[in-house]
Amino acid sequence: MDDPRPVERLCHAIGLLLVVSGLVHLAVFAVDGGPWYGPVSWRKPVTFGLSFGVTLIAITWVTAYLRIGARLRAGLLAVFAADCVVEVGGITLQAWRRVPSHLDMETPFDTAVSMTLAVGGAVLVLLLTVFAVAAFRHRPTGPAGMAPAVRSGFAVLLVALASGAAMIARGVVLTRTGHQEAAYYSTAPLKPLHGVSLHAVLVLPALAWLLSRTSWSERSRRRVVAAGIGCYAAAVTAAGVWAVLTY
Repeated sequence: MDDPRPVERLCHAIGLLLVVSGLVHLAVFAVDGGPWYGPVSWRKPVTFGLSFGVTLIAITWVTAYLRIGARLRAGLLAVFAADCVVEVGGITLQAWRRVPSHLDMETPFDTAVSMTLAVGGAVLVLLLTVFAVAAFRHRPTGPAGMAPAVRSGFAVLLVALASGAAMIARGVVLTRTGHQEAAYYSTAPLKPLHGVSLHAVLVLPALAWLLSRTSWSERSRRRVVAAGIGCYAAAVTAAGVWAVLTY
């Protein structure tokens, strides 16, 4: 497996810093208080810091199993890491300014931040789609069960990206048509689906890796991974049904 160590170390360090940022803002919330839900709350820098940090670390690790050129992988990971910093940075900035981070067009500066986050989201979709295509184009390497785990993880991740794009698109339409308040709350039905499907790319490969540390036969490990994939698919389906019923 081709392994550009400097980029991996950089991505791991940035991922850890983003996780620390999320935890720090959890402490800020504990001290400062305020609402946990809503467009203006400390929840956003907490959840986005933790989620982006964990996702960056997960993608850095999982893509090592993809059959993709070392330079291409290094370049994509570097851009992905920078984009994660931009996304979390913009969200954190707006939280400290006590204004919404997404879909806020109240001032030119707020509009610039919202559009930067939207463009950053599009870049994330593009980068992760490239990795997903690589996962399905050539069978990933790794221990027994890793290939289906990686492929399933990226497939479910695409669901997270689609639901995230749908949230932004609906919110922008409502904002542009003068329904600013409705735009802030329009994303609620899709948030469970987005959250559940976002981390399959870590959970499923991690399951395959943990099983590789046991003395179980390859056949048993593959069966457990398949069961894990089935359970995760059921959870995503349930979240999808909830989204449809409440959208």
